[in-house]
Amino acid sequence: MSNTKKRIYNSEARTEQASLTKGRILHCAKKLFQRDGFEAVTIESLAKAAEVSASTIYSLFQSKRGILKTLMDEALPDSQREALVKKVCLETPVKERLAIAAKISRQMYDAERSQMVMFQGASVLAPEFKELEEEREKRRYLRQEETIKLMIKEKSLIKGLTQTKARDILWAFTGRDMYRMFVIEQGWTPDEYENWLADLLLKMLVDPQSKQ
Repeated sequence: MSNTKKRIYNSEARTEQASLTKGRILHCAKKLFQRDGFEAVTIESLAKAAEVSASTIYSLFQSKRGILKTLMDEALPDSQREALVKKVCLETPVKERLAIAAKISRQMYDAERSQMVMFQGASVLAPEFKELEEEREKRRYLRQEETIKLMIKEKSLIKGLTQTKARDILWAFTGRDMYRMFVIEQGWTPDEYENWLADLLLKMLVDPQSKQ
């Protein structure tokens, strides 16, 4: 085997091993966070559970906050999330766009559902979680701006409703808390939640006189 091929083989093997190690650490972290709470878990206890060194965890994630961020992002990867968001901005009837917005919320929170308990506990105990959640919510709020701008442009927004208030309504009702309360705490099916949300957004945002 040539030196070049050997180096490529070794590089691929190291990449695969790192991926497996990362997956094992995340699996153990999720179990420990759910069982003990985010704040109680240390890098050392996680390293022991995952059978790796603490330095390995630091090299892959930098910190416990980095682990939590990865777990949150993997619920619904950014590429998949962005693909869903782009659908809302297409030149389609406003009713259809709001139905897609409801579907995005449902798919996002369906993906996160197994992590909801862990996230809820972390939000109370860990400043790191609150910072990450604030970052995510700001991004979500910004992404929704285009939907409202398009409604203003096509004159489908309820008369008297400002752009800011419309964005606030869309952001609030498509948030995680609504999904948690209805689906997890009250036992609604995800389909019931999605259909209810689509109807609600239509009533709250769209002018009934609109031709859209």
